[in-house]
Parts: sequence; C-alpha cells; structure tokens
Amino acid sequence: MTRFERLPKVHTIEREDKMNNYKSGFVTLIGRPNVGKSTLMNRLIGQKIAITSNKPQTTRNRIQTVYTCDEGQIIFLDTPGIHKAKNKLGEYMVSVAERTLKEVDVILWLVEPSTFIGAGEQDIVQQLGKVTTPVVLVINKADTVKKEDILPCIAKYNEVYQFADIVPVSARTGENTDELLKVIMKYLPYGPQFYDEDTITDQPERQIVAELIREKALHCLNEEIPHGIAVSIEKMKARKKVMDIEATIICERDSHKGIIIGKQGSMLKKIGSTARYEIEQMLGCKVNLQLWVKVKKDWRDSDFLIKNFGYREDE
Repeated sequence: MTRFERLPKVHTIEREDKMNNYKSGFVTLIGRPNVGKSTLMNRLIGQKIAITSNKPQTTRNRIQTVYTCDEGQIIFLDTPGIHKAKNKLGEYMVSVAERTLKEVDVILWLVEPSTFIGAGEQDIVQQLGKVTTPVVLVINKADTVKKEDILPCIAKYNEVYQFADIVPVSARTGENTDELLKVIMKYLPYGPQFYDEDTITDQPERQIVAELIREKALHCLNEEIPHGIAVSIEKMKARKKVMDIEATIICERDSHKGIIIGKQGSMLKKIGSTARYEIEQMLGCKVNLQLWVKVKKDWRDSDFLIKNFGYREDE
C-alpha cells in the first residue's frame, strides 16, 4: 500500500450512479529539467502552484495539486527533473522523481519537439522500463514548430518506448491541454474523490510563499547566480487585513550575498516587490514582506540543512 492510498476521503459522492462512473488517481509529470513540467501543471489546474524558471532543477519537492471535474479527480505530482546528481540535494531530487514512478496510475513524460534523444532521455527510458504504469508522451512547446515537424519527433520516440498515448501540447498557450486531460482520465481507475472539490494543493501556505520568493529571486538574478539558493520563512502572521512575512534567502557564497542584495539593496528590493505582488494575489490580502540574505556554505551537501529548508525524502 502506498502513501497515496492512505489519503483521507474527505468528500462523499451521494449519487451511487456517479460514484460507479467516477474516476480518480495519481499522475506524475517527468522529463528532463526545464522542459516545462511546472508550467504544464499550473496550466492544467488553472492556478499557479509550482514555480517556473529558465534555470534547470527549479522544482525541488514533489508538489501535489488537484484537478476536479464531473468525470473524476486527478492528483498531479510535479517531481524534480531526472538528472545526474552532483550533490546531496541533487541525490534527494532524483530519488523523489524515481520513487514516484512506482506509486502513480499514469506517467506523463514531457519532451520538446525534437528528434534528438540524448543521454538524459535514455536515462528516463531506463527508468520507465522498471515500471508497468501507462506512459503518455507529451510533446510540449508544440506552438514553437510547424505541425508537420512534430511527426518525425513522434516517430523517433516510438522507436525507444511503447507509449499508451502521444499528445502534442503547448503549456504556454494552453493548446491541446483539454485533450490531454481527456487522455489522462481514460487511463485512471474508477475510484472515490480523495479531496474536496475546492482543494487545489496539499502544499502549506508557508511553503508556497517560500517557493514564490525563490522563483522571483531566480528570475531577477537571471544568470548571475546558480540555482543554489533556498528560502526560509521565519515569520508569517496575520495582522488585521495585512500578512506580515519575514523570510531569509540562503546562498552558498559571500559573493552571491552581495549580488542578491545589489547596489544599495536594489536587487533585494526588486525581488521583494515582485514576490509581494504574487503573494498578495494568492493570499487575497496586503502583504508586508521583509527579506534578509544569509550565507550557508555548501548547504546543498548538508543533510541537516536540506531537511531544514523543507526538502524531505519521506514526503
């Protein structure tokens, strides 16, 4: 029995005929880093939960979101990209992604519309060979190529794996994502509604806030700093119609700290103002956000610090 089967059934479907025809299950999105998994998941559920960035390995935790409709309920798991680990944080991210494959009902493998199948894709093929779960190949960024150029991509991937279905989409524009939802539902088992229909994620607010701040830091810093930053929420407290939030951006080097703060604090202010806007949209109230920067050298190789910043293998 997996951890998913133990989830509380919080919503009862009263009509027996609907219960008999209702589908529910778990779907994971896998693929090389930066192929658009988080963007697609945000698009499918219609709300931003997973952070997006042009930098690889943006997603670090297995993020669980919920899509509910009359036909059924899909619980999406946006896992870290499968890649070669370079430190303990990398090892954690890979183990989360690989373990998820064995625990779900459908696997969505996201690729770009290219006929090149590199070492990263071959690694994923090897992982998929260890499971019997239906795999749907999702060719993302279909809006960036002509439709006839997608056919050679489909043919190439059909040579390396036998897919249950193949669906070209654009996570950015939403093109063909409705069709993808229909395909997913086709492979889900009949079962109960695990979450109330208003639920969109199981992530705590503090974690979503931390991830939004980290996303804005990645965007603002662009190529200046590698993705070795974390965000720790020190305080999050409601005060009348305002939410007071104090957060610390953790980096690995003193030189990085200076870049994050910027000249006379300009970069830190930019990160704070852009993050504040999205946090206010999510929480539905005014936000008083204060940011600090601390150096924790080589935190990505520290088991204690990795767990301290919210990355836990048992989740």
